Amino acid sequence: MKIAGRKVTAKSIAVYATVIVITAVMLMPFAWMLSASLKLSRDVFVFPIEWIPSQPQWQNYVDIWTKIPLGLFIYNTSKLTIIVTLLQLLTSSFAAYAFAKLDFPYKNTLFLGYIATIAMPWQVYMVPQFLLMREFGLNNTHLALICLQAFTAFGVFLMRQFYMSIPTELCEAARIDGMNEYQIWARIMLPLSKPALSTLTIFTFVTTWNDFLGPMIYLTKTELKTIQIGLRMFISQYSAEYGLIMAASVVALIPVLIVFLSLQRFFVEGVASSGLKG
Repeated sequence: MKIAGRKVTAKSIAVYATVIVITAVMLMPFAWMLSASLKLSRDVFVFPIEWIPSQPQWQNYVDIWTKIPLGLFIYNTSKLTIIVTLLQLLTSSFAAYAFAKLDFPYKNTLFLGYIATIAMPWQVYMVPQFLLMREFGLNNTHLALICLQAFTAFGVFLMRQFYMSIPTELCEAARIDGMNEYQIWARIMLPLSKPALSTLTIFTFVTTWNDFLGPMIYLTKTELKTIQIGLRMFISQYSAEYGLIMAASVVALIPVLIVFLSLQRFFVEGVASSGLKG
């Protein structure tokens, strides 16, 4: 069979059909969430599912701003996410440059030791971290979360692997021209690492924006809480307002979609280039 000058085989049809089915299955929860956000709480779990509500409750998207201080929670979450993302981009790229292009004693040992922390679940050391932050007087502050998330072994590993693919001759030529290491990092390495930086931005932004356990442990004041903690306020002692929870969840999803769609071109480029060079 030929379509638009291309030969279509049974194998390609099977591949496309599989991709379509998988995509539909993965998008189904989001479609259900969007549908539930336009229903009354008592209608959310009605079966069979009414995917397009006959009487959409657009008032849900108004009530979520008045029932809880949702605007404040979004501001707090945006503040934490932006600061943590920028700090991780700075610290990860800077450390990765040192591990990839500089020579110093025990470099590989230090790198392996730092990367080994990825294998350790955060739940193992979250209590010592909490005690440490409390001793520093940072409990119930955003600064505690910022300090704990400003460094990431995953980010260093990701950036270091990308920097290893950049020819060392570029750095050597820059040193001959009189550049110091800071200038090489800022003027050569960073401009060439847009795909890796975009990938790290997406991972960091999504992880920080969706973080629930960290803010729950460190933040108890309402004026400091993030949107993930704020969603719990729609759950009372006797019932949960599922329609409002889903409406607020849709609003909380929008910034993540914006960031991903804005950077997905560089993200795909990074994956493709890593595959070619690997």
